Amino acid sequence: MEYPPKPRPGSRVAVISPSAGLPAIFPEVYELGLRRLRDEFKLEPVEFPTTRVLGASPADRARDVMAAFADPSIEAVLATIGGDDQLRILRHLDPAVLRANPKPFLGYSDNTTLLNYLSGLGIVGYHGGSILVHFGRAGAMHPLTRDSLSAALFGSSWFDLTPSSDYTDESVDWLTPGYASVTQPMFPSSGRRWHGASGAVTGRLWGGNIEVLTWLLAADVVAAPPPGAIFFMETSEDMPSATEVYYMLRSLGERGWLSGCPAILVGRPKCWDRSNQLAPDAKRAYGDDQRAAVLRAIGEYAPEAVAVLDLDIGHTDPQLVLPYGGEARVDAGAQRISVRY
Repeated sequence: MEYPPKPRPGSRVAVISPSAGLPAIFPEVYELGLRRLRDEFKLEPVEFPTTRVLGASPADRARDVMAAFADPSIEAVLATIGGDDQLRILRHLDPAVLRANPKPFLGYSDNTTLLNYLSGLGIVGYHGGSILVHFGRAGAMHPLTRDSLSAALFGSSWFDLTPSSDYTDESVDWLTPGYASVTQPMFPSSGRRWHGASGAVTGRLWGGNIEVLTWLLAADVVAAPPPGAIFFMETSEDMPSATEVYYMLRSLGERGWLSGCPAILVGRPKCWDRSNQLAPDAKRAYGDDQRAAVLRAIGEYAPEAVAVLDLDIGHTDPQLVLPYGGEARVDAGAQRISVRY
């Protein structure tokens, strides 16, 4: 695995929409994210033709990906948002061009597709961050998200993933008047949940959004984990049932991709969405059911692994960035997780 060269303040970075061109619908949130990219990170965003196009074809979106990586003036590539259609761009990508021009790619959710594809080419990517969700967060960027993104973009050393004292899965509506100054609702965090072995392990990170991994597996386009990989997973705003989560993990387990994992990292469940607004008791029940399903699968397929649940690595806020294909240390005794960006 190769860590791509990092940008520096003042660098030009590509901003693309390889899944869904939602900047077309939410231009104010998108522009807020671009302003923070410029003002707080000192990076110069460069848009590509389909960045603000809703319903762009897979071939056109793939063309933007290839152009962003091939452009020698671009030093990193950032996704505006996820979606559900990135799978269809893979057939249009040229792996030789990507191998010859490795660059940091940042995204999560459906961007698991590109992150997994790049990992199959030996290129470390970065699971986390999007222009709309994180750079364009209501009120201000969460400090832990900002620090993790900054370290991932500019750093190359080890970084401790700090547990957050608060979190939210109830995001502010992007159409809210005065969105940029609205305070994000936050809830107290009960912390991470450690299970299984008590030692310290190291390995390269592999995984992502579990729903997207299952799509890649079904289409037979998934890049397999390296031996001894640390598996990580998170679930989306679609809020799959606990039974579905177990079935998805069971498929990976039957493939033999969980049994050799020394550690398994699991994102905090997203238990509320604007289209599925669960009451507090229902939220707790949904989260508990999902955790039980994950632990059931781990018990069946990776009983020797160190398992850590409720990490801030997915669709909840704040979000910590993971180097996809990069190195990680999980120390159960010290209850400490570090990654090398």
